[in-house]
Amino acid sequence: MQRDYDYLVIGAGMAADSAARGIRELDPDGSIGIVGEEVDPPVARPSLSKKLWTDPEFTLEQSWLGTEETGAALHTATRIRSVDRAARTATTEDGDVFGYRRLLLATGGHPKQLDLPDDSRIVHFRTMEDFRRLQGLAGEQRHVAVVGGGYIGTELAAALVQNDTRVTFVFPQEFVGGASYPHALAEQLSETYAARGVQLRPGTRVTGGTADAHGVHLTLDDGSTLDVDGVAVGLGISPATTLAEDAGLTVTDGVEVDAFGRTEDPDVYAAGDVANWPDPILGRTRVEHVENATDMGTAVGKVMAADTLGRDAEPYTHTPSFYSDLFDAGYEAVGTLDASLDLVTDWATPPGTGEEAAGVVYYLEGDRLRGVLLWNVWDSTDAARELLAAERGYTADDLVGAIPTS
Repeated sequence: MQRDYDYLVIGAGMAADSAARGIRELDPDGSIGIVGEEVDPPVARPSLSKKLWTDPEFTLEQSWLGTEETGAALHTATRIRSVDRAARTATTEDGDVFGYRRLLLATGGHPKQLDLPDDSRIVHFRTMEDFRRLQGLAGEQRHVAVVGGGYIGTELAAALVQNDTRVTFVFPQEFVGGASYPHALAEQLSETYAARGVQLRPGTRVTGGTADAHGVHLTLDDGSTLDVDGVAVGLGISPATTLAEDAGLTVTDGVEVDAFGRTEDPDVYAAGDVANWPDPILGRTRVEHVENATDMGTAVGKVMAADTLGRDAEPYTHTPSFYSDLFDAGYEAVGTLDASLDLVTDWATPPGTGEEAAGVVYYLEGDRLRGVLLWNVWDSTDAARELLAAERGYTADDLVGAIPTS
């Protein structure tokens, strides 16, 4: 069976939803098909590790994006096996064929995997289905290990312990967030997690494990074992580039596209987590955060429609920010947060005072600004972008006070 669409989107995440909406801004009539591996339609992915755990007034129903409003045909739980660019078709693992006039690769990524048994109590966290499984493992003082000290791991450890769950947090850094934040801030964050009841296992990695009727048994690289009721793994994602590679498209860290989201094939585009594009401030980059998925998805959807209708297209020029909420603290950021860079800190309330820290951290490589962290400082991402965009070098004196800290 073959279905043909003017616009075919492979991937059914937030970039796909936004692309459909972008298409509709210019083309109200073209047919749109969205094909995704996940069993669910597009969902507001940040809620899976944030609001659904921490905001009692936020319901599961509020997480759905309502992609059907665009008139797109949704094909969930469907995996595309191959793309034939000459024939302009995409074929599923079951042999069904989708024809396209314009194709968008919004395939996102797959969670990085630990060498652990295939067991329902071990969740490599990414999807709504993963949220359901983890929710079923949480509460009633069950014991869950959270593995990975990055973005998702820190959010899940905080979320679970606030939901009547005993949490052991296994991560390789000396302190929570140690790879991203200044030492003093990471140390304070570790103290916060411990005070909120999270059992910390810093400087530790999971090397293997087993599962049986009594639970999941993890082995750690310090020689110890950890017996738990469930495991939540948050080690980041690997971009899902296999389709693009097999189709002969250029792939480096993600699918390479130009400022319009176009690959070297004029009928094939990419957006969201999987796309590697020339950001006007950060240079060629790939970003795995919601603002990029939604803004780039919308922009590239409009480009696809403009190309189809013979209109002038506009490039994607927005440099995305990202954010997180960790207990009573929160932050916004732009660019690279790498604690191994040279850091300039400008605190309104320094870490270690007994109060929640607040301030701005600037990340320098030589004299070039690479990232800005706004810790409990809000509505300043545009100011951070302006500093990052300036074609100049900076000293610490230039940066302290450049963004108001209160």
